[in-house]
Amino acid sequence: MDYFKKLGTANLFMLVLCAVIILVAEYLFLTGNKEHGIFVGLWAPTLLGVMIYLKLVDRDRR
Repeated sequence: MDYFKKLGTANLFMLVLCAVIILVAEYLFLTGNKEHGIFVGLWAPTLLGVMIYLKLVDRDRR
């Protein structure tokens, strides 16, 4: 529980959103919409990259 407080609600929300995006991409890919599944599947790494960038920018300000 202490880990979730340290993580923060915004970061936790973004990680849950990434998990949902991955599940939706898997569903789309396995139901035959391969191009849409790949397209949606690329959102999760992009979102994680933005999260890392924002953390680095915030760290430099301190």
